[in-house]
Amino acid sequence: MYKQQLTKEQAHQKAKHYCAYQERCHSEVKEKLYGFGLRKSDVEELLSKLIEEDYLNEERFAVQFAGGRFRMKQWGRVKIKYELKQKYVSEYLIKKAMKTIDEEDYLATVQKLYEQKLKQLKGETNIFIRKRKITDYLMQKGYEQNIISELLR
Repeated sequence: MYKQQLTKEQAHQKAKHYCAYQERCHSEVKEKLYGFGLRKSDVEELLSKLIEEDYLNEERFAVQFAGGRFRMKQWGRVKIKYELKQKYVSEYLIKKAMKTIDEEDYLATVQKLYEQKLKQLKGETNIFIRKRKITDYLMQKGYEQNIISELLR
């Protein structure tokens, strides 16, 4: 990505800007620092510095990511958990982030998505195909099977 190799100080400044712009997880920042052409020891040192300076906070990232994906993209817990795991966020922080999603909002959102999909499928006369399509849609959004089954009853 970068033609010339950045000095540790230049990389530190760029990383601070990168983290200040939007919450980041450790793996994203690590990847960025390696992209600047830094060695492993320098990357580890800069990561520690960014954490000390509070530019990098994995808990804050996880909570913000979960809340944002739920509110903006209306993702379910399954999909959010999966995405956080892909970013190497710890199980403990994933659980903590999941707790920040309000249960009433969560159920209201899945209900709303269910009703929207039902309206779209008005023309579908076969009830089994309709249920299958709704199930597929909600599972793809990341909602739990038990909640979907409850809605279909």
